[in-house]
Amino acid sequence: MLVLNCTPHKPSFFILKGIPGLEAAHLWISVPWTAFYMMTIIANSVVLYIIKTEASLHQPMYIFLSMLSGTDIALPTCVIPKTLSAFWFGSKEIYFEACLIQMYFAHSLMVVESGILTSMAFDRYMAVCNPLRYTSILTNALLGKLAFLVVLRSILYVVPFPFLLKRLPFCNSNVIAHTYCEHMSVAKLACADITVNAVYGMTIAFSVVFLDLMCISLSYALILRAVVGLSSKEARAKAFSTCTAHICVIAVFYTPFLFTVILQRVGHKVSPSAHIIVANLYFHLS
Repeated sequence: MLVLNCTPHKPSFFILKGIPGLEAAHLWISVPWTAFYMMTIIANSVVLYIIKTEASLHQPMYIFLSMLSGTDIALPTCVIPKTLSAFWFGSKEIYFEACLIQMYFAHSLMVVESGILTSMAFDRYMAVCNPLRYTSILTNALLGKLAFLVVLRSILYVVPFPFLLKRLPFCNSNVIAHTYCEHMSVAKLACADITVNAVYGMTIAFSVVFLDLMCISLSYALILRAVVGLSSKEARAKAFSTCTAHICVIAVFYTPFLFTVILQRVGHKVSPSAHIIVANLYFHLS
């Protein structure tokens, strides 16, 4: 373990430790992680290609799906290649600036993906509850505005993170007990009070998750009420089928995301390896 001197300063680089306690198994762990990462890239690339080339799929639901697929490619690509490089070649160093950049894009893309899932819930609400006005309301102009707002929210929420870290003095170990640069994992290395970092990080995480989940839950509550009111069993089955895939994606996204946020801050009795495995599970399931 490389230890810095006790004079407060900005480290030139950090060292990504990986999964504490499982260092000997890093090479074996990288095998399924590589397979999952490659499947994620290939599957989402195929989805993007099909939607782009098939004119009949140029509809709001598939446009949102293409946004989600693009995010699902970008998000693990911010993290997994560097992790695999550390596992395969022992290349664990990451420059301070590169660490902040990785952290920014990883966190901002999480917020973007949550916003896209919320937009998709609105799309399903319009398709089921107001089908006659579906195409007239969900125009390309509105889709562009929604995409802009999703990205803008991400920027406004996550931009403070690098500045909150840059203001901190570092004078102890420069070893990050994680596979990537996560905000609080880096902040905990500082030799100063990090209450502001902790409070802001928790506030953003829960405001994004709870606000988006509230909107998603409201959309599906209205959808369920509308579906139950349908007289035809076939119509009810068709309406449910249009929402099932989206509900599964929501569950896959938010479950590890919530565990990551909660374990990072209040799961003191949970082993560090469990924290990191759950966090990486999120990237592999994206």
